[in-house]
Order: sequence, then C-alpha cells, then structure tokens
Amino acid sequence: MKQSVNVGLIGFGIVGSGAISILTDRADSIARKVGVPVKVKRIADLDITTDRGVAVDKSVLTTDANEVLTDPDIDIVIETIGGVKPAGDFIRKALENGKNVVTANKELIAKHGAELLPLAEKNGVDLMFEAAVGGGIPVIRPMKVCLSGDKIVDIAGIVNGTTNYILTRMAGEGLGYAEVLPDAQAKGYAEANPTADVEGFDSAYKISILGSLAFNSTVDVTKVIREGITEITSEDISYAKKLGYVVKLVAMATLKGEDMLLRVHPAFLPAKHPLASVDDVFNAIYVKALGVGEVMFYGPGAGSLAAGAAVVGDVMDIAHNIMNDCNTRVPYTCADSRKMLGADAIVCKNYIRIIAEDNPGVLSSITGITAANNISIEAVTQCPLDGGKAEIVLLTHEAKENDVIKALAEIGAQSFDSKVASRIRVAE
Repeated sequence: MKQSVNVGLIGFGIVGSGAISILTDRADSIARKVGVPVKVKRIADLDITTDRGVAVDKSVLTTDANEVLTDPDIDIVIETIGGVKPAGDFIRKALENGKNVVTANKELIAKHGAELLPLAEKNGVDLMFEAAVGGGIPVIRPMKVCLSGDKIVDIAGIVNGTTNYILTRMAGEGLGYAEVLPDAQAKGYAEANPTADVEGFDSAYKISILGSLAFNSTVDVTKVIREGITEITSEDISYAKKLGYVVKLVAMATLKGEDMLLRVHPAFLPAKHPLASVDDVFNAIYVKALGVGEVMFYGPGAGSLAAGAAVVGDVMDIAHNIMNDCNTRVPYTCADSRKMLGADAIVCKNYIRIIAEDNPGVLSSITGITAANNISIEAVTQCPLDGGKAEIVLLTHEAKENDVIKALAEIGAQSFDSKVASRIRVAE
C-alpha cells in the first residue's frame, strides 16, 4: 500500500498558492480523511522568487514544469496557470504519463475537454476541474455525481464576479459602466484588459462546461451566443428598477427537445428571482431538473482560498481513488453530440429603449412596426428629452428573436430620426 500521495503544482499564482496553503496548513486533517499524507513534492512556476505568503521548502521550487510532469513519484499534477497554451500541452503530457490531473482552467476545459477527458480515461487516471466554474462553489461534482440520475433541463447562472460587481455598483450608485470599471480594476476584481470578463468570454467558457455536463454532450464554445455588459447604461438600470427588474449578466443552458441552447447576455431578471439578489463578486448557479425540481448553488466565485479549496477537494477525491484503486470510477459521459441552436431559437420578452423625434404619430408608428412583426407590447413609457427628442421605452410580451431584430432595424430606418439606444432580453 502507498505510504503517501504526492502532488506537483504547475502555476504558483493566486489559485495555486491558495491550494498549497490549504494542503500544508491542513495536512493532518487531510491525511486523516484520505488515509495517508498528501505531500507537495514539486512546485513549478517561471517566478519562484516572489513571496506568495505560503511557507514552502525552497527545495521543492523549480522553473521547469517537466520536473513535475516526468517525476515518477508524483501522482497528481495540479495545473493553475490558465489559458490554452502551454497549459494544454502540460496536461496532455501528464495524462499520457499516467498522472492524475486537477485543473482550474475553464478555457481549456471548455475548448478541449472533449479531447482531454477521454485521454484521461484511456490512461486510467482522473481529470477533475471543480474550480473551473464558480470558484469555491461545489457545482461540478454535484452535477457529475449527485444529479447524474436526474434529467437537467435548465441552467441559469451568474458566473462572473467582475461583471456582477460592476452591475451591482451601477445599480446601487447610479453610475455608468465607464465610471465603475477603473474602481473594479483598482480592487483587483477586473484585469487591466477586462475583455474576457466584460465581453462574456469567461461566462461562455463556464456555461459550456455546465451545459456539457447537464446534457451529456460535447459543446462547441464558439456557438455559445455571447454578449457583454459594455453597452449597459445607467438609464437601462434605472428603467429596470421602475419596471420591477434588475440587470445581470446571465449564462443560460436550456434543453429544447433533443437540442440545446447556450447563451450569455445581459438580462432583465424579475426582482424576486433567486438570482436577482446575488450581488458584488458572488456567483450563483440555478439548476432545474425533472426529479429534484429547482436547486441553487451560491457562494464566492473567486479568491485564492475559495478556488484553492475546490482544487484541494479534487486532490483529495483523486487521492481516495488512488488508495482504493478506483480511478475513473466516474466516467466521461459527455460524448453525445446534441445540436446547438442559434439565436433564432430564443423566444423571450424584451426591453427596448428608443430615442426619436418628439412629434405626433411617432409612437404609433413604432408600435405599428412592432405589431407588423408579431410583437405585442406589455408596457410603454415616453419621456421628453432636450432638443425636441423623446425617449420611448417598450416592454414587449414574448417574441421571436428574428422578429425583434427585424423590427428594430425597421425602427432605426424611419424618417422620424429614431435610434434604438438599448435592447435587453428579459429572463423570467
């Protein structure tokens, strides 16, 4: 019987240092739960001089990842460098060398999970990624194990703390996006280049992973409908409040018959919706299944110790498998190829804000266009603006995406000098 389970880390950054801190500070407790000590044998990073605030023996530090990947004594490789290259190459090599892998890399799993997970199974090892979605929130394992006997039909989540912080500040203080972003960057919630977060790429990776697990299918992340928050204005958020909604960046995966619809975009959520009260950098994932009904997972979506705890949970799970000779006991099951629907499959209510000439007949012309495109109006508000303009806000009943797009194009082309300032879907 093995006397210890040995771990090697590649990427000694925020998540990696959090994982090492937990593995060292709670070593005795972890050993009792696993049955043998879980030892950190090697840590690889290009920068091994910066103090991460974690006490480690300098002899375990290296700048060469191959010392982790080729060491025959290392049982589990933790990858926390992120991105596709070189992380993907490191993980492939680890799996091919018969090493179990734990990763927090949502982009890699979203783009290449369908290749890497079967590779792990082929080599009789585990590839786990709890920290890839929701930081410290346990959601991957519940979907792979606890809910595996149920049929999941819907997922809706706030899965990006950066955008949720920005929208929370905008709603609470009446600020614009451009005013809040620098503060989010100063607090470390947003990167110097925030594109991955604010344009919805990060959320698209995460909903791809969740959708794949929920629907037992491969997911092409490039086909996830994606919109960010950069065009959301304080006016939109103010109107949302007046109409009984809040604005959130929502990631959704829906099973429609045998097909699936995955999307990320700003949405009006009813103020009483469970996700509406999720503020600041917190995440929440709302799951609907035929058996259990509705469940929600909530907690911190990022942070060194939160994500580090998820990584360590995976390490301990794999360590149990090693000690009981049962790696790959939870098999790769996402090999189906369900059709991914496009935006034309979306049917929902819509908030539409239009700036137009403040003249008689303009409103009736706009509502005439919507009616001609099979869009009925639930509520309308008109406010005068300076310069002979008016702001017209429409809340529609459910309408088909293509009908809405066609109507907005026609409104924008009218002779009464109209401009569609905003259009935000409503997620009931």
